[in-house]
Amino acid sequence: MHTIVQPKGWPRPKGYANGIAAEGKFLFVAGQVGWNEEEKFESDDFVKQVEQALKNIVAVLTEGGARPEHIARMTWYVTSKSEYLDRLAEIGQVYKKVIGAVFPAMSLVQVAGLVEVGAKLEIEVTAVIPK
Repeated sequence: MHTIVQPKGWPRPKGYANGIAAEGKFLFVAGQVGWNEEEKFESDDFVKQVEQALKNIVAVLTEGGARPEHIARMTWYVTSKSEYLDRLAEIGQVYKKVIGAVFPAMSLVQVAGLVEVGAKLEIEVTAVIPK
């Protein structure tokens, strides 16, 4: 399983880990956007796209023999940092519903745009499946 790496004296981060140590088989999940399995956006709502992107991640994890608790690293690319921050409580609820109480090492980056027209975010994941 994973071990959280937290330097002594640092405040505990909320919703993520500063570091994760893990051993096992790596599964790299390409950036997932908030479209369905037919590559169609059902909503332009930020939180609904978050939920769909997370569901897409879980589908890839499942196909690769992993579960959400195997996620060691997550990188979010958003087109609007302010929309992310303004809707953080809703995002947290969706994250908890789809991923659960899993707090990997995370980064969030605001980008000027994404390749897929209509995408408001893209999330990539590295999972480590225990031996």
